[in-house]
Amino acid sequence: MSSVTISPDAAEQLVCAAFTAAGMTEALALPAARALVQAEQEGLASHGLARVPFYAAQMRAGKVAPDAVPQVSCDGAVIRVDARFGLAFAAIEAGAEAARQALREQGIAVVSITHSHHFGVAGQAVEPFAREGLIALALSNSPAAMAPWGGHRALYGTNPIAFACPRATSAPLVIDLSLSHVARGKVMLAQKSGQPIPEGWALDAQGNPTTDADAAMAGTMVPSGDAKGAALALMVELLTAGLAGANFAFQASSLFDDKGPAPDLAHFILALDPARFAPGFTDRAETMFAAIEAQDGARLPGARRFAARAERAESIQIPQQLHDTLTGLAKGTAS
Repeated sequence: MSSVTISPDAAEQLVCAAFTAAGMTEALALPAARALVQAEQEGLASHGLARVPFYAAQMRAGKVAPDAVPQVSCDGAVIRVDARFGLAFAAIEAGAEAARQALREQGIAVVSITHSHHFGVAGQAVEPFAREGLIALALSNSPAAMAPWGGHRALYGTNPIAFACPRATSAPLVIDLSLSHVARGKVMLAQKSGQPIPEGWALDAQGNPTTDADAAMAGTMVPSGDAKGAALALMVELLTAGLAGANFAFQASSLFDDKGPAPDLAHFILALDPARFAPGFTDRAETMFAAIEAQDGARLPGARRFAARAERAESIQIPQQLHDTLTGLAKGTAS
């Protein structure tokens, strides 16, 4: 498959042009473009530029409100953000900015985002806090893709969890994981390319293991850790949609087509200032990190993602077909 090499800046401009052609303002398009390009730099193609055609089609169909400016309200350390059925990225940034004020005043902030869309790479929501010396945890629900343990009908999303912790002299620790064995976007990419998926990723509609991507998309994802992953997915549903008054996973429409109403998803971010707790947090954390890295073969979570981002700091490669599609969207000649 042929590919195109493009700089991150040029990729951001291309994505912005595709989104503004679909009705977004540049101010709303920029956070989305930055997030998607960073996903490509980190080697997460399933959460990168491949999402642009889906997002643009949903804007044109009215499933995503392209001009929705997030609304923020604060009640002490509790910050509520209404994404107003737009993309999630501007809402996440708005919530984070409000959280910083609460953190300065109270040392803790909780952000609840409602009426939203795809959360993107969950680690991106927490990493900026850690770079400012803070601890952050983020959760999001997503359209139904996993069954409760022992069941066969999808009720939970793959529901990512991300955690970030500051470090003394290096990039922060960032843990980012899906509660399914793999992100459903990887199955979607396999389906689009006509490739099989590995065993253990998904079940078909009858609850049987499958390596067929079409059957997997019609079935359910395997929870990470089996029953434990399913239980955590339920916890995420309650802390996101339950608190925010948005759709639970089984009520949400697909992120991969332009049919039906808005997905109406929800996100939850908790941020803490470790300086408000026992002194010396960073030094204690480094003691743990050093013990991990002292073991042969062990590494800290997120290290590969930072290395990939550094490797692609100047250029990324995307499939030629995707580049052609994005160019057409930017010119208003593709749908």
